[in-house]
Amino acid sequence: METLENINKQSDEDLVKAIIKTNDTLLFEILYDRYAMLVYNKCLGFAKDVDEAKDLTQDVFLKLFVKLASFKGKSKFSTWLYAFTYNHCVNYVTRNSAKKFQKKSVDYKDIENLSEDEDEDYGFLTMKVDKLKIALEHISPDEKMILLLKYQDSLSIRDIEGVLGIGESAVKMRIKRAKDKLITVYNNLK
Repeated sequence: METLENINKQSDEDLVKAIIKTNDTLLFEILYDRYAMLVYNKCLGFAKDVDEAKDLTQDVFLKLFVKLASFKGKSKFSTWLYAFTYNHCVNYVTRNSAKKFQKKSVDYKDIENLSEDEDEDYGFLTMKVDKLKIALEHISPDEKMILLLKYQDSLSIRDIEGVLGIGESAVKMRIKRAKDKLITVYNNLK
């Protein structure tokens, strides 16, 4: 039997394999401890308050335990978990949109370093942060998700391909459309 210290040193991917094999909730707690704050912070970006973000975080981990076997290792576990969390939050927001669910704005520090390509993203760089936060709330959850994966989490196009299960050109097109929509919404705000 492995010691707790050795288990804590395992890679995420090895830990996931062990959890799937043994269905051991104590091993899952290690994974939870590694990622609870990251998942919480992602959920907070979609929730209207701290309590709702905590509930969303718990929901993500409950769902994760059940769906862990669907992780195939095509991307890093952390990348897959980000997408899993975003998808859960997007579904939550979509289900609650009929109730006029008001999502929390993305924090300024999440927006500071939006661009890798200055020419293509010039529109982003000239936006005022407060107005940008409002504009982010007016695009679809899927558009917000892909922009946050790319610019907040700094995932590469290849990572996003693996997470969303779509090709490179589809990822690039979705990012471009989401950026174009965000700029249009931004420019139409008063």
